Amino acid sequence: MSGKRRHSYPQQQEESGKRKTKREEIPTLASQIKEERCGVQTAWSRKEKCSRTGLELDVHPFPHCVIPNFIENQSFLEGLKNELLGLHFNEKSNDLYKFKQSDDLKQKEEPYILALRKVLSEDFHEWLSDVVGVELEHTLDLFCARYDYTDVLLCHDDWLEGRRIAFILYLVPSWEKSDGGTLDLFSTDEHYEPQWIEKSLVPSWNTLVFFEVSPKSYHQVSEVLSETKTRLSIGGWFYGPSLERPPRYIERVLPRHPHNPQDHEILYEWINPAYLDMDAQSNIQEEFEDRSEIMLKNFLKVDKFQKVCKALSETDIRWITKGPPNKRSYQQAEEESMPEVLKQCMELFRSEAIFLLLSNFTGLKLHFLAPTDEELEEEAEAEKEGCASSEDQRNSSCPHTQGTGHQEPKEPGVPVCRGEVRHWRHGDYTLIRDSDVENTEFALDLILFSGCKGWQAEFGGYTSYIAKDEDEELLTIHPEDNSLALIYRDKETLKFVKHINHKSLNRAKEATDRNGYWDFYFVYYE
Repeated sequence: MSGKRRHSYPQQQEESGKRKTKREEIPTLASQIKEERCGVQTAWSRKEKCSRTGLELDVHPFPHCVIPNFIENQSFLEGLKNELLGLHFNEKSNDLYKFKQSDDLKQKEEPYILALRKVLSEDFHEWLSDVVGVELEHTLDLFCARYDYTDVLLCHDDWLEGRRIAFILYLVPSWEKSDGGTLDLFSTDEHYEPQWIEKSLVPSWNTLVFFEVSPKSYHQVSEVLSETKTRLSIGGWFYGPSLERPPRYIERVLPRHPHNPQDHEILYEWINPAYLDMDAQSNIQEEFEDRSEIMLKNFLKVDKFQKVCKALSETDIRWITKGPPNKRSYQQAEEESMPEVLKQCMELFRSEAIFLLLSNFTGLKLHFLAPTDEELEEEAEAEKEGCASSEDQRNSSCPHTQGTGHQEPKEPGVPVCRGEVRHWRHGDYTLIRDSDVENTEFALDLILFSGCKGWQAEFGGYTSYIAKDEDEELLTIHPEDNSLALIYRDKETLKFVKHINHKSLNRAKEATDRNGYWDFYFVYYE
């Protein structure tokens, strides 16, 4: 998310300054809110569920409260809605979300926004402090969010130092669950990791929802599926003493394996011969070393790729949902259930021959026959000094011989890899997590795509690489049939797969076998 904010146009500022004086409408909280203060306060302190005059308090999966008819003045709400829709909205899009957001409403002086801010920071602030039993600060974050078709906010917990209570006031038209845009609340496991959606709250006009920000407060705004309705809301946070937070759970490192001892014959069986030519490999390496990425089209032989596609779409592979939802959501093939041709393709990418080929493509030390940077520098220096003509010197530095040179070789780490077959469908994604162990290492990503015919960028599902702690997009990889993407990333590079939205189902309507796409995903470590 960019740190830059777009300012109002000069014309808008001038019009705001010349706004005609109007009689202000003063919003008031619904009477049942004040009347039920004690009952709600008791239930909250005891962590009990209660329902009073429409107001609903529940503690599962974490403490939250739904207050219908929050503001009594309907005419005020209509004026507020119109005022909000007249604001400038910033497009927000990254791994976690896609929607439109106003600038900070704390600085706005429009009459309806100003009046709402006053009632939230005074009357509601006092009521809320009493109910939750916390002396909330008068600091109030406030913004307007607009969700249209395919907009979404994925699973997160809202935690930020000092945030204590989150709230959302809905200003939506008649809304059904089928319209999407629900506020989904997740259950958590013993590690405070989200598991599944335990409760979904459908937006409703003039309904306010608040919940306690805690290690368990995982929630999301599901994708808006209506093409005609706008999910408009005002939301923010009240601040106070933060709840104690346990250490972040660190997932175990996935198993990695050295190459399998298979010779070059497997390459001639599977790979387009154009990529086995040494001159072609030199050209590929030159481009890769310049850009740290390359896309090799038509990588597999046509007959092999067709068999792979058929096996992925027509066999009874067991697919496992990969989570947790605050990190990822996609289907992974259980390798034991794969048909033989897919197992063979997996073996290709684990083979000794592919490790060496990838070394030739990239210049990385993924095989002991591949030269190190030091060896290449020594060889270049030797050539400068006219020593390259010496047969002994050539043999000692040549990367294509195993001989026993005079110098003891260094003991680099054994190159290893891990891999999986993934199925990407509507609703799938991965999120950036700074705590991931994978982000602390240099690595080569390999992605081979299948089933991507007709895939469009507006569907999502592309892999985006960004610089750590910045919003700068370094590279975007779009799915393309039988194309092999190679990307070298350092410790400062993060990646995610963009949420696949509802538009992708239009492609599925054209052919029954177009339910998303598949890829072979491998990571190689020197």
